[in-house]
Amino acid sequence: MGKLLLTGVDGNLGNQAAEYLLDLVEKDKLIFCAYSEAALKKYADLGIETHVTNFNHKDGLAEAFANADKVALISMPFVGAKRQNAHKNVVDAAKEAGVQQIIYTSLVNAADESNPSVEKIDHIFTEDYINEIGMDHIFLRNSQYAEAMVTNYFTFVKMGGVMQNNQADGKMAYISRKDCAKAVAHALSTDKYHDAVLNINGPELMTITDFVNYGNAATGNNVTYQAISDEENYAIFDAMGVPRTTEGAFKKDSEAPFSSEGMVTFGEAIRLGKMDNFTDDFKLLTGEEAITVKYMFEHSDEFQVGERHSEDK
Repeated sequence: MGKLLLTGVDGNLGNQAAEYLLDLVEKDKLIFCAYSEAALKKYADLGIETHVTNFNHKDGLAEAFANADKVALISMPFVGAKRQNAHKNVVDAAKEAGVQQIIYTSLVNAADESNPSVEKIDHIFTEDYINEIGMDHIFLRNSQYAEAMVTNYFTFVKMGGVMQNNQADGKMAYISRKDCAKAVAHALSTDKYHDAVLNINGPELMTITDFVNYGNAATGNNVTYQAISDEENYAIFDAMGVPRTTEGAFKKDSEAPFSSEGMVTFGEAIRLGKMDNFTDDFKLLTGEEAITVKYMFEHSDEFQVGERHSEDK
C-alpha cells in the first residue's frame, strides 16, 4: 500500500489534520505538503516524507505525489478562477501520479445551483472535475467553522454588544475546524468510503441567535442579535477594512480573515435555508461526537479563527 498525502499542512486546517494523522497512522506512511520548507521542517525532522508545493503551478506536483495512494486536498484560501485552476492542477497531478483516491474539503450544499454562496462555485467545480476524470473520492462538505463566529461574537462584544449580520433566522450546524481536520485525517486513513459525499456537520442545527445565547451563557456577556441587509453587512466589513474579494489586501491579525463577498453571500445562503444540512456523517466517519458550541464558548481561547495563511503566488 502506498502512502497517505496531506496538503496544506502550513494552514490552520491542514496543520490540525496533520496532528490527528500522526495519532492514526505510522509516520512512514505519510507525506506532507506545504508552501515552504520552514513549515515542513518539524515533520521532516520526524522522518516524514515532505514536499514544497505550490498548486498555482503544476510543475513538480506529480513527482511530489508519486508515492501516494490517497491525497487529501485542503481547499485553497482564495476564491475564483485562480482557486479552480489550483485545484485542477492538484487533481491532474494526482491522476498522472496514479493516486487511487482524492479527499476534498468542500462545502455543505455545494451542488445546489440556487445556493448564492460565491464559495460554493469553486467547490462544485472541483467536485465535478474529480467526477469528470473518474477518480475515486470522498467529498467532505463542511458546515461553517464555528471558530469564525466565536471570534465574531467577541468582536461585537467590543463593538457595543449587538451582533449584526444578514443570516436572520436561517440555520447552520456549526462545526469546529478541529473536527473538520479530524474528518480529513479519518477520511485519509479509512478504506470504507468510495465515491462518497459526507456532510461534516456540528451536533446541533441552530440560528445565529441560538449561537449568541450559548456565548452569553458561557461568558456572562449580554450580546443581542440584529438582522441586517446584505448591503448593510458589506458596510460593516468595509468599515473593518475587510477586502471585498480574496484579491484584496488582508489586515494582519484581522478578526475577519476572509473576504466580505464570501462572508456576506454565505450569510445570505444561511438566511435562505441553503446551509441547513444536518447529518451524523461526522460521527459515522470518526466514531466520535462533534464538539458543541457550548463547549467552544466555555473554552473560547482554544476556538478562535486565527490568522489567515495564504501565500498566493
